Amino acid sequence: MRKHSIKRQFAFIFIALMAGIILLCWFMNNVFLEKYYVSSKIDVIIRAYKTIGEAATGDTYGTDEFADELNDICNVSNLTICIMDANSQMKYESVNGGRELENQLIGYIFGFEKSHGRVLEIGEDYTIQVVSFAGNEYLEMYGRLMSGISFIMRTPLESIRESAKIANRFFAYVGIAGTLAGAVIIWIVSWRMTKPILELNRISEKMVHLDFDAKYAGRAKNEIGLLGENINKLSESLEKAISDLTTANNELQRDIEKKEKIDEMRKEFLANVSHELKTPIALIQGYAEGLSEGMVEDEESRDFYCGVIVDEASKMNRMVQKLLTLNQLEFGNDVTTMERFDITELVKNYIQSAAILTKQNEIQVILEETPSIFVWGDEYKTEEVFMNYFSNAVNHCSGEKKIVVTLERHENLVRVSVFNTGQPIPEESIPHLWEKFYKVDKARTREYGGSGVGLSIVKAIMDSMNHAYGMENYKNGVLFWFELETVQE
Repeated sequence: MRKHSIKRQFAFIFIALMAGIILLCWFMNNVFLEKYYVSSKIDVIIRAYKTIGEAATGDTYGTDEFADELNDICNVSNLTICIMDANSQMKYESVNGGRELENQLIGYIFGFEKSHGRVLEIGEDYTIQVVSFAGNEYLEMYGRLMSGISFIMRTPLESIRESAKIANRFFAYVGIAGTLAGAVIIWIVSWRMTKPILELNRISEKMVHLDFDAKYAGRAKNEIGLLGENINKLSESLEKAISDLTTANNELQRDIEKKEKIDEMRKEFLANVSHELKTPIALIQGYAEGLSEGMVEDEESRDFYCGVIVDEASKMNRMVQKLLTLNQLEFGNDVTTMERFDITELVKNYIQSAAILTKQNEIQVILEETPSIFVWGDEYKTEEVFMNYFSNAVNHCSGEKKIVVTLERHENLVRVSVFNTGQPIPEESIPHLWEKFYKVDKARTREYGGSGVGLSIVKAIMDSMNHAYGMENYKNGVLFWFELETVQE
């Protein structure tokens, strides 16, 4: 996991924020909750005081309705109340200890007893204070109204403190549990949110190495989904742009050398063509004259003469086709299109298509199992190179009659090799193998109809793609190879 990953930062920020909020709430409860409770109790006492004042003004404090209302206040708010009229006659005492406050009230009103409590508030006709009795603290209010009504109200503070402590303790437990649960939830949420970002990062890393197969497959309609769609479009655009740029760069390199070679190639081409066509033309001319002058009388001889003419004309036609292909390559009339393709698949497909030919010649073809290897090059012309190597291997295969095809990766290159058992090529012939119309064994070449142009086509194609090619002699055969640049994964 990355040290500064967005997932960790996102989770840490939210966990810290949630823990801070819970800690702040706990601190506020611990500091202010008791004061808030006391303030709320003071409000309840003031409300009871107003109720007594209204009853005194309306002279209704002796009615059942007044008693019921005070009973409700005492029961709900845990108040103890005692009320006396101007003649010190008891008018109301709550059932939860009101009679016990009678002497305390008389002492306050007539000055028999002085308050030793902590005064919180002094009104026009009342006093609110905190007093202690029997080791417990109480919130107390006493006073005498203008109508002569005296009253005292008291509520214990210990229950308030205990409630505050319990509430704070409970809130602390809930806060810890909530923080832990929130941390897990936030971690999962942050993982789900950062997962597509990591996927986009993986795709971009592949794009850096010119691998444009990986595509973002997320279906989210948010900003990340939109970014993924744009990454896919960028990948397609970059692949096309790099293909076009590689093609253009390749063409530029060819154009630099093209003008310098044109005149020399024309002269060499004409000389070689005239030399190679001289023999088949002479044969066709000789046998045709023999037929026209009636030198053969029997049908079998005439058929032989005609067969020679047709055979030589067919060889001339194949030679002309190859010469046209070679001419287009060498004169730059055929554009080399650099694209990305699977060289392993190309080799396998061609070997399968040539299976009939190898079976007819009783040749065993060996191709080691190789995973897909993507390369940059002209796929059609690469197949032409492999076809020439393979057909030469078939035509010159002897001895064990084996053809071994291998694909080997070396850093950013792949080498495709075709080895056939048979006689090694003589050392003096090796420097001339790639020349047009050169034949190592002229008799054998003529036997299978070779023109001596195939390896020249290989040379022209590999030069057009600016990649290496060559051959190696072995005791039991010959190996031809060529290289292409692999696509970085």
